[in-house]
Amino acid sequence: MAVVKAFRCVRPAPAAAAEVAALPYDVYDRKEAKEAVQGHPLSFLNIDRPETQFPDDFDMYSDAAYEKARELLDREIADGTFLTDPDPAYYVYEQTIEGGPLSGLMKGHVQTGIAACSSVDDYLNGVVKKHENTTEKKEQDRIRHVDTCGAQTGPIFLAYRHNEDLKRITDEAKRGEPLYDFVSEDGIHHRVWKIGDPGKVKQIETIFAGIPATYIADGHHRAASAVKAALKRREAHPDYTGKEEFNFFLSILFPDDELSILPYNRVVSDLAGLSAAEFLQALDESYVICDNGTEAVVPQEKGSAGLYLEGRWYRLREREEQIPEDPVASLDVQFLQDHVLGGILGIDDPRTSDRVRFIGGIRGTAELERLVKNGAAVAFSMYPTQMGELFGVADAGRLMPPKSTWFEPKIRSGIFIHRI
Repeated sequence: MAVVKAFRCVRPAPAAAAEVAALPYDVYDRKEAKEAVQGHPLSFLNIDRPETQFPDDFDMYSDAAYEKARELLDREIADGTFLTDPDPAYYVYEQTIEGGPLSGLMKGHVQTGIAACSSVDDYLNGVVKKHENTTEKKEQDRIRHVDTCGAQTGPIFLAYRHNEDLKRITDEAKRGEPLYDFVSEDGIHHRVWKIGDPGKVKQIETIFAGIPATYIADGHHRAASAVKAALKRREAHPDYTGKEEFNFFLSILFPDDELSILPYNRVVSDLAGLSAAEFLQALDESYVICDNGTEAVVPQEKGSAGLYLEGRWYRLREREEQIPEDPVASLDVQFLQDHVLGGILGIDDPRTSDRVRFIGGIRGTAELERLVKNGAAVAFSMYPTQMGELFGVADAGRLMPPKSTWFEPKIRSGIFIHRI
């Protein structure tokens, strides 16, 4: 059962919240991160990506970089940019899409999570379930960031199966005055409420204790890093009791019925020596193919995909006799990998191949057309993976192929900080 506890939150002063809140550190490359912080000295990205404070040739993995992150965090706590709540609390975090790039796809979408701390032991024992692999280099970066700052600064995006009792509590909290209420530059409306009443705190903790599992939706590297940082501290303190703050990691937990997954589309640079006609003929073994002319294909149901090739769109429908029962192999993205990317085009490991690119669904089919017109050979528009599929894979102890899910809106860093 899930251990999800209240915590003493370090959070921005209300007047600073809008400036502090930042997209997760890993949605930017180095150049983008440096550009994003220009003119925004309070953006939490300055702390999450401390190399932005140095020249472009500075070693972003040097001790000095992580020490700069600690220096900035400590300074902003001292000068009142951040304050520390004295008592453990939960925080209700609501995001509403009102404008910006997402509004064309998801305008009006609302998701409400609970900011809290989840148990490291739950992660180790499989109560917190994952569906992606992580890489050592990315883990080490965040481990050093957590260790040096003495804080977890990027919350892990967790999901749980809808619970009516939690919904009643969050709905009640949202009728009060919010701590924060602002719209970020990308058109997302953010509001936060605090639940600090000891009775309510105990009630929420008890409800979560009856939930058998939570699931990492986004933030696998942040979760793995927080856990490994905790294990380092356990080694350094063999007399630990399990109640120390390093035994818990910062998370925001959302009910599954409020979450939306966008597709992750695929673009391939070449047809492995095949002509367009030969490729379509090979594809016919796995998909029923229908010419859609110049009208873009946005798949509307599982088992379907769009194909853009030589200026034409095709509707693809997986042949039923080819669809396996396996929870991973039956994913649309895995079916495409097994039957097309690997089976026809010879891209056996999409994690390392430079022949395939993954394009977030937020960029639409126009981006797929643009890439093909500018030199790529073929593009695939995908139907998004569903929450039930994510749960099914994770419950089976399996992993999804790379770039299977794209969650929007992203939860912000800097609104909630957990000191360890």
